[in-house]
Amino acid sequence: MIEEDPERVRPAVADDVPVVKAVTDAAYRPYIERIGVVPAPMEADHMANVAAGRVFVTGEPVGGLVVIEARADHLFLDSIAVRPDAHGTGVGRRLLRFVEARARQLGLGEIRLYTNAMMWENQKIYPKYGYEAVQRRVDGPYDRIHYRKRLD
Repeated sequence: MIEEDPERVRPAVADDVPVVKAVTDAAYRPYIERIGVVPAPMEADHMANVAAGRVFVTGEPVGGLVVIEARADHLFLDSIAVRPDAHGTGVGRRLLRFVEARARQLGLGEIRLYTNAMMWENQKIYPKYGYEAVQRRVDGPYDRIHYRKRLD
């Protein structure tokens, strides 16, 4: 029997949709009260994202995931979610490394993302991984800080 590498990041499949929703909800639920609205990733069409090949998961059981989209000139990191009980175990770091590797594999020289301005923890995390804040913009009910990381 071949054992699954728990460090591997793999494309999500239809059977993963319930855990993709569960991990996303667990990761973003604590922010509802702080930002005053349900975070956009919690309202995403997880089945459609998985079917489109945009969702990648890691861990067994799944400890985290990213939702990414290749665009003409950059890779958009739409969402990163880590199960709360997996915080501090390297899952987020593994996923960010995967996103960078994926952008390079696709020949894209930049990664872009945004985070809610009220999710101040992220404003400390992303710069540690080479992301720079480039804009703050209100999109509907969301006050977002936009980041980018240029790849060498």
